[in-house]
Amino acid sequence: MSSRPRAGTAAGRPGLEKRPDEVAAMFDGVARRYDITNTVLSAGRDSGWRMATADALDLRPGLRVLDLAAGTATSAQAFASRGAMVVACDFSLGMLRVGRQRLQRRPGTAVGAGAGAVTLVAGDGLALPFPDASFDRVTISFGLRNVVDVDACLAELARVTRPGGRLVVCEFSRPTWAPWRTVYLEYLMRALPGLARAVSSSPGSYVYLAESIRAWPDQPALATRIAGAGWTGVGWRNLTGGIVALHRAVRPPGAGARDH
Repeated sequence: MSSRPRAGTAAGRPGLEKRPDEVAAMFDGVARRYDITNTVLSAGRDSGWRMATADALDLRPGLRVLDLAAGTATSAQAFASRGAMVVACDFSLGMLRVGRQRLQRRPGTAVGAGAGAVTLVAGDGLALPFPDASFDRVTISFGLRNVVDVDACLAELARVTRPGGRLVVCEFSRPTWAPWRTVYLEYLMRALPGLARAVSSSPGSYVYLAESIRAWPDQPALATRIAGAGWTGVGWRNLTGGIVALHRAVRPPGAGARDH
């Protein structure tokens, strides 16, 4: 994969066209300090968002969970701590490499198959390397926004989910209170890149982050797209005043694997 920028993009960050090679290269570049940067930029709220995602998945021991765009497997580790069998899938080999290292350093989560363990898999969200109906739960946190074809990714997630299984999307969204929304958007475009320069190994990537959040659909629009990909019972819950939204949906019982 090449990190060479096109005209109109800065070195080390993609444009909003989200070319997969550029997005993967960007995440390879931020992998080393990715977790600490997220904690700083979210003012420590990332841990709470992670726990809320785990709660929304309704995890139980033995359930098979796909964590797509898993990054350094921080969320996957939280899911495995509840007894789930978790597959952490990402197309950035740099992120997976850092994830494996952090899991091996921290006791309590095994790397491999089985209940309470995390399996790390390289894979593309538009062509997942798993059979139909492989998982009881599928989730993607702060990654759907970076996919070049959101609808195809949602349909692919439906394909690998068993009928009756659950989807949870944790993603940046639109604050519901107008004054707070204005303050937040100003923070994104002005303060966030500056903070990233202090803590990130690739601060230019966080300019893309701010741009991609501003361009992302609001809560009702994303719900419509999830339903259009073959999911039912779509709803959402706002976190931190709508800075983040948890969208939930169910794979219809009796649905065919290829009906979308």
